[in-house]
Amino acid sequence: MKRPVIIDCDPGTDDTIALVMAFAAEELDIKAVTTVAGNQTADKTAVNGRKIVSYLNKDVPVAQGADKPIMRPLVTAAHVHGESGMGPVVLPEASIPELEIKAWDLFYKLTVDKGEKVHLITLGPLSNVAMALMKYPSLQEGIEGITMMAGSSGYGNDTPAAEYNIYADPEAARIVFDSGIPITMVGLDCTHKALLTKEEIDSMASTPGTGAKLAQDMMNHIYGFATRFGFDGAVMHDPSAVAAVIQPELIKTEPYHVVVETKGKYTTGKTVVDVMRVTKKEPNVNVALDIDREGFVHLVKRLLKSYES
Repeated sequence: MKRPVIIDCDPGTDDTIALVMAFAAEELDIKAVTTVAGNQTADKTAVNGRKIVSYLNKDVPVAQGADKPIMRPLVTAAHVHGESGMGPVVLPEASIPELEIKAWDLFYKLTVDKGEKVHLITLGPLSNVAMALMKYPSLQEGIEGITMMAGSSGYGNDTPAAEYNIYADPEAARIVFDSGIPITMVGLDCTHKALLTKEEIDSMASTPGTGAKLAQDMMNHIYGFATRFGFDGAVMHDPSAVAAVIQPELIKTEPYHVVVETKGKYTTGKTVVDVMRVTKKEPNVNVALDIDREGFVHLVKRLLKSYES
């Protein structure tokens, strides 16, 4: 049975790969894609989201969400994802319409309003989810869980302490982490091990005009960026979170109590993970600490190959 999901993202080069994977996965029933400001501005990520879904020829609604964090100025990751957010890739104009409904209203409409439950996959800042929970307290009844690319148990990648998706909107992250919704946090502990070598990227399915070629182009862009910073391959942040929903056994998790720092002078945006359980508080997050890299590579290859069948 397919798992109903909504994918909230900020496309984004690795978001694009994650979406290509998700739409190819027979395990998922994608109800909607929602976009948020993050890797680029809200208008750009919304356009990119519609372009990607159109390019993949999928009949799925794409709704725009927050154009800034709930309490802070927007900080983008344009230095990683480029001026458009899509790196070197230029996609045709979107064929699907821009929706008037906002992301948080669509969350509610597709869940509580219909008496159904979905799993949220979040690949960007958590602004949309926090807005939804503030506007619709009953939304918790419609979200059976959240798998997020976010955080880490230790170091950061946007600051020494904080991973970008949390740092970009820490107040929103705190609302989500404190919501009581079951969370799987696929952070840097896991994603920095989900590397694709150049040989593996070159071996992926890559017929021009397909989702496979789109993903491969993004992988090559990420490979060039990541290796300049000392990684041995292309770091697959967002694809790791999608993989964790498609094939949960690929990741190793531990239940920990996690809070989000919002006021630290040097640590704002840090996910404070009680690894030693010193607070004695009940775990509220399943924290991904490792990934079966070989299994992950096999999954990516399988999903991309489906675009050529």
